[in-house]
Amino acid sequence: MNITMKKIIIIFSAILLTVSLAYSHPGGLDSHGGHTNKKTGVYHFHKKVNQPPSTSDAYKREDWPHWTDEDSDCQNTRMEILIRDNIGMLKFKRNKHCNVTWGKWKCPYTGKEFTKASDIDIDHIVPLSHAHKTGGAGWSREKKREFANDPLNLLSVEDNINQGKGDKAPDEWRPPQKNYWHEYALRWRKVKKKYGLYISPSEEKALEDMEM
Repeated sequence: MNITMKKIIIIFSAILLTVSLAYSHPGGLDSHGGHTNKKTGVYHFHKKVNQPPSTSDAYKREDWPHWTDEDSDCQNTRMEILIRDNIGMLKFKRNKHCNVTWGKWKCPYTGKEFTKASDIDIDHIVPLSHAHKTGGAGWSREKKREFANDPLNLLSVEDNINQGKGDKAPDEWRPPQKNYWHEYALRWRKVKKKYGLYISPSEEKALEDMEM
């Protein structure tokens, strides 16, 4: 190979490297095709690396065991989340620390406060049926149970607002309290990232809007 040809190859390689650097992301992208802006703390999604899952299996709530007592302390998952989110004086049924009856909870979705445990639902931030449709349909029963009882995905909220939310994603439903939007979007992302669940383009857009 003559000197002229070597020079051409070197110059061409340098051009390719320059173009590659110009279009690459300086901070690198995570496995979901996004990154967190270190200055603002906002997560940005740059490319879709996972595809919409397809399944013909119908969602059945009984396939997702929830409110289990994994540590056998007589407090199931619902009771443990009520205790975690309580901001008042707790009272238990029949003086046993198994079933919470009274306390004080402030619903992050509405800002309303409640003292009766029966007025509180434990919301799956990423609903079970939504998880089923976005990648969880083929999970084992054990993984479905893990998801259904994961404290990261659970929140004490007003029962009526939880029923109104149903299985809607952020592009269909948002908490009435706008000051909770940012935290809600972050929690939604964390759950989906932890379990590798698909985020649709419209869902991503809604999350970005809530994070602003």
